[in-house]
Formats: sequence, structure tokens, C-alpha cells
Amino acid sequence: MPVLEPNPPQPQRRLLTLFGLMMGVPAIVAVVAVIAARMG
Repeated sequence: MPVLEPNPPQPQRRLLTLFGLMMGVPAIVAVVAVIAARMG
């Protein structure tokens, strides 16, 4: 199992967090929309 660096450089971590939010937020919104549409 690969071990990640305990303290990655700050700009890289911020970019990674931003990328994760850009990917995760629309996915969560889509799931909520699908559930709402199925409930009617």
C-alpha cells in the first residue's frame, strides 16, 4: 500500500482540494436531483 506524504506542499494540497470539490459537488447535486425526481 503506497504511503502518501504526511505534509504535501500547501499549493498542491489546495489545488487537490479545489479539484475534489469541483468533481464532488456536481455529483452530489446530481444524486439529490435524481432522488427528488424519483420521489415526484
